[in-house]
Amino acid sequence: MGTIRDTKYKIVKNFFSQDEVNLLKKYVVIKQRLNITEFDMKQSITKDTYFYGDPIMESFLLTKFDLMERETNLELCPTYSYWRMYTKFSDLKKHKDRPSCEISVTAMIGSDGTPWPIFIGDKEIKLNDGDAVIYLGCEVEHYRNEFQGDWHAQVFFHYVDKNGENKEWWKDKRTLWGEQKII
Repeated sequence: MGTIRDTKYKIVKNFFSQDEVNLLKKYVVIKQRLNITEFDMKQSITKDTYFYGDPIMESFLLTKFDLMERETNLELCPTYSYWRMYTKFSDLKKHKDRPSCEISVTAMIGSDGTPWPIFIGDKEIKLNDGDAVIYLGCEVEHYRNEFQGDWHAQVFFHYVDKNGENKEWWKDKRTLWGEQKII
């Protein structure tokens, strides 16, 4: 059996259980409404809400570790989590990720129902609540077109190959889980 390196991406249906989706939807909506400091002024004209190293997402980063190793068929080291609440007119420019995002997963938490596919290379991928796509963030360009809905929440979990060239990025070079880092 090969690894994620052979296919460059892999869709995982029900990455989050229905109970996890229900909890996360409530959590992100409440957290976004209470947010007064975490706005993306660099990447987004809409000033989307984002959270690096959020404690519940860091917990899922670690909880989903075994699943990620099974799905990628690699020995991994977790680096960090990051989630966003995208709003109308958000987009995700075509890009490749930094070294701590060697093996990435984007999982859909929920939305207002407006479809918003992610493109991995030239492949359009539509995710439902709780679904995820694992991809080689440093190798494959990925992007999203402009969002036309009201809200869309995604979480990103990042890992590196334990035996690879980016292994020094374990914990994204932080000393503690859940620790904030300016990106």
